[in-house]
Amino acid sequence: SMIVFFNPVKFGVTFTLGNAMALGSTAFLIGPKRQFDMMLDPVRIYATAIYIASIIISLFCALLVHSKLLTLLAIVLEFGALIWYSLSYIPFARSVVSKVMASCFDTEF
Repeated sequence: SMIVFFNPVKFGVTFTLGNAMALGSTAFLIGPKRQFDMMLDPVRIYATAIYIASIIISLFCALLVHSKLLTLLAIVLEFGALIWYSLSYIPFARSVVSKVMASCFDTEF
């Protein structure tokens, strides 16, 4: 995990390619058409769009911009999008996480 601090560009590329392979592996297990239909389900269309956009942004920052800071920020964005996308497959998980986060950061006591 310390590779992030020394070379975030290399970590960004490998982490992003790993996420792309994970999407491909679920498409292999359940079939590409069903995977695509599930990704475009109205419940998770926004989570899917943000997740795929974060993958593209991470690769763009790592391979074309070569900025360590932007790549590190893109990795954080991609990780958050991955969590939110994964929660979309668990019933009521996103609403529970949203309520817990809202209560944790609530300023009224």
